[in-house]
Amino acid sequence: MTTTTTTTAKKKRLPLTVIGGFLGAGKTTLLNRWLREAKGLRMAVLVNDFGALNIDAGLIAATHGDTVALTNGCVCCQIGDDLGRALVQVIEAATPFDAVVIEASGVSDPWRIAQIGMAAPELSLEGVIVLVDASAVARQSRDPLLSDTLARQVKSADLVVVNKIDLASGEALAEARAWVESTAPGTPCIQTAQSTVSLALLSGLPQPEAVRNATCPACAHGDDHGHSHPHDHDHSPDHGALFQTWSAQPEAVIPPATLRAWLRDVPPGILRLKGLLRTGRGAQGDEWSEIQFAGRHGSLRKAAAPAGDAGAARAAVVAIGLRHQLPEETLNFFFNG
Repeated sequence: MTTTTTTTAKKKRLPLTVIGGFLGAGKTTLLNRWLREAKGLRMAVLVNDFGALNIDAGLIAATHGDTVALTNGCVCCQIGDDLGRALVQVIEAATPFDAVVIEASGVSDPWRIAQIGMAAPELSLEGVIVLVDASAVARQSRDPLLSDTLARQVKSADLVVVNKIDLASGEALAEARAWVESTAPGTPCIQTAQSTVSLALLSGLPQPEAVRNATCPACAHGDDHGHSHPHDHDHSPDHGALFQTWSAQPEAVIPPATLRAWLRDVPPGILRLKGLLRTGRGAQGDEWSEIQFAGRHGSLRKAAAPAGDAGAARAAVVAIGLRHQLPEETLNFFFNG
């Protein structure tokens, strides 16, 4: 896990999420799902091929060159040969976006793209989500021409999605899971079908109600850091919520050094955490910092006080994790004392 800290308050950066995975893993299906579900979220999606994305005609508001504007406020841009130029267009858009998602090509290393989010001051890397095909990845990983590419992709992930479990035999699913765990030990992993991944994991954190409504239509669960939970894989629909959230409004001052130490050893079970916390008191008023954690990456940077009366400003922190694995007691102890 890498931790970065900045010492000057800056304007809000644009959250960047990278979607990776080998050919046929379900990246396009995931992007289409997110575009349909992005109600109230203005999202820029950068893809390699519009034709492959096959955007629903009813969602298209206008098309101009390599850009497609959707009726829900989202925009899709074809990367072409210049990812940097495409990102500049998104960053400098007249109407700001809430998030940007980049689809890495099926044979590329998502981490190379993710590094842009760590280097560009206008962007904030939210994480790398890598999909694998449960029905094929074990066989593909034994192919000497594919094994290195697959391993690099999974090792770059903050979250691995074992997808298409409805198409995999029990043996293939077990092999896929074992391969992921041996290739990227300790990386959060969920299982799903039809690329069902909650939009809550896209950028920042939604309100708890939005996450509680996130469901998985087919047998989904995950392990974190070696903690296993038995589950029967009958591939039948399971409409229980896959994710759960925890939130708090800490009243105490939490020094930056304490938060940085916590970020270096984040408890297992947390997929994402974000908050605005009071980190000091000074003659000019309280000092505030924004804390973020996604998968394996954490950051802490100075921030402006929450909007509203200075005396009434409230700290807030929200975490999301897999149901029954989010360490709520540990979070309460650290943030609420």
